[in-house]
Amino acid sequence: MNATLPTAQALRTALAALLDGLPPKQAAQAVDRLIASYRGTTPTDAPVLRDRSDVAAYAAYRMPATFEAVRSALAALREAAPEWVPATHTDIGGGTGAASWAVAGAWEEPRTTVLDWAEPALVLGRELATASGIPGLRDAEWQRARIGTALELAPTDLVTVSYVLKELTPKDRIQVVDAAAAAAQAVVIVEPGTPDGYARIIEARDLLIGAGLTVAAPCPHSDACPIEPGTDWCHFSARVSRSSLHRKVKGGSLSHEDEKFSYVVATRFPTDPVRARITRRPQIRKGQVLLELCTREEGLQRATVTKRHGDLYRAARDTAWGDAWPPPENP
Repeated sequence: MNATLPTAQALRTALAALLDGLPPKQAAQAVDRLIASYRGTTPTDAPVLRDRSDVAAYAAYRMPATFEAVRSALAALREAAPEWVPATHTDIGGGTGAASWAVAGAWEEPRTTVLDWAEPALVLGRELATASGIPGLRDAEWQRARIGTALELAPTDLVTVSYVLKELTPKDRIQVVDAAAAAAQAVVIVEPGTPDGYARIIEARDLLIGAGLTVAAPCPHSDACPIEPGTDWCHFSARVSRSSLHRKVKGGSLSHEDEKFSYVVATRFPTDPVRARITRRPQIRKGQVLLELCTREEGLQRATVTKRHGDLYRAARDTAWGDAWPPPENP
């Protein structure tokens, strides 16, 4: 089952219905402040989302992008473990529930619990979930919790932590990742696709491996990241469709945008990671395709696929940033 497309449509409909009365000027001001917080630093005793206006603006501004980034990370988990289906899901710092929407689009079964310290976000998230018409979201539990050193988690199959670690102090980041690793069978962490977002992902990756989990994605292995610190960063891109409401709040005119994100998926059960993953947008030239790869055996590698490769060349022309390589039909 893959309900991602109808789930994405349901999210856009729910946002439009609940946020239609949001004054554009007020929304734009709230978005400007949220962008400043998103790019700056925020102490753990000062939640970014302070009131209903903030939360409504955040939902219109960030939920579609967060949904698509988490959806991409979950797709990589499903690719590595196609038979695994979580029965329970905990969304740490879930806010208005974007990651929970992505989980509901990936599997029908999970019973979701959303934890966040901002009560206005939980209230609006519950409203959006109720309006969704999706059973897994309608039945979700929304609980207020301090995200940090005091966090305690019940055992669960899947934990998602999306765009949360940046808001935490280093000590609290470690506590949250450790709590997720101790509670879950699978952990999915997503951060902005920036050098510092990637650094937080690497820190989390090391903590998860140290806790006994194995990396399922995006890496083809659980060894040290082959990227030399300070020279580059691993990130990916997800296409986000912009509704008229989204364009109004963000002040844009295009029908889409690309969300850059970094992520890690780690599990306590066996998975089949890809042999290599495309780490940059493929460069299509006359008669050839240039691929930047992270490989299982050889680390970072550049590959040139030409017409001489036949079916593999045609597959390379259709492949995308973040995809497995070679494609499953071309082992």
